[in-house]
Amino acid sequence: MTEHDGYFVRLDQSASSARFQPTPHTGGAWNTSEQHISPMNGLIVHEVERFCAGRGPDGMAVSRISVDILGVLTLDPFEVEVAVVRPGRTIELLEVTVVSGGRAAVRARVWRAVVLDTEKIAGGEDAPLPGPETAEPIDLEQVWPGGYIRSIEARPVGTPKPGRITVWIGAKVPVAAGEDASGLARLAGLVDTANGAAVRESPEAWLFPNVDLTIHLFRQPEGRWLGLDTTVVFGPSGLGTTSSALHDTAGHFGHAQQTLTIRPRPASA
Repeated sequence: MTEHDGYFVRLDQSASSARFQPTPHTGGAWNTSEQHISPMNGLIVHEVERFCAGRGPDGMAVSRISVDILGVLTLDPFEVEVAVVRPGRTIELLEVTVVSGGRAAVRARVWRAVVLDTEKIAGGEDAPLPGPETAEPIDLEQVWPGGYIRSIEARPVGTPKPGRITVWIGAKVPVAAGEDASGLARLAGLVDTANGAAVRESPEAWLFPNVDLTIHLFRQPEGRWLGLDTTVVFGPSGLGTTSSALHDTAGHFGHAQQTLTIRPRPASA
């Protein structure tokens, strides 16, 4: 990998939309010929931040990111469109649509809220995790294939158990080739790894993809390392959840939830 690599290459740009080519680093874990959704989540945040920056400073920050996965993302070029759903001076809601093959493949909604000084009443967050420098890397490719898995480094804190892991994840490539991205965009592009990191059952026997991702923030994160304190629950009727407390190297900054659909893997899959 070189410094010019990224998960995506920008092909063209307008005021509210852009066209991208995914690189092999986006290759999925369930199907290596499709995109892993995790890098797309980072790109969605990156495009929201570019859209907002283009309007000028407004004193707001992202407080929630919700992503619904509507279909398969191929490794072909796609468009990202950003629109304002609910404008406002203290809060606003943006919607992002990812169009692939002429159809909406992903829809995301992003709440932004005005930044105020609440330092004197701040509190309630989880204790910080031991830093990534204290943990040894593990090879996720022993469990999962794909270009995305090869593009990241995983360092567990303590001993992982089925459905339970505390782990640091870092990306080796940027969100978009040749472009600077914020800490939020970089780390949002790693959060979806949680479901695959805290494996409860072997993916060779069971399918348990997530259909969505929701991230709630009480602080804007920084750096390249995402800490996931993750628990996976499988229910008795084909439903499941992956729940994560999110950390950067400064401490706890938010929470994430994923909804799972669980079914036996067909013999030919």
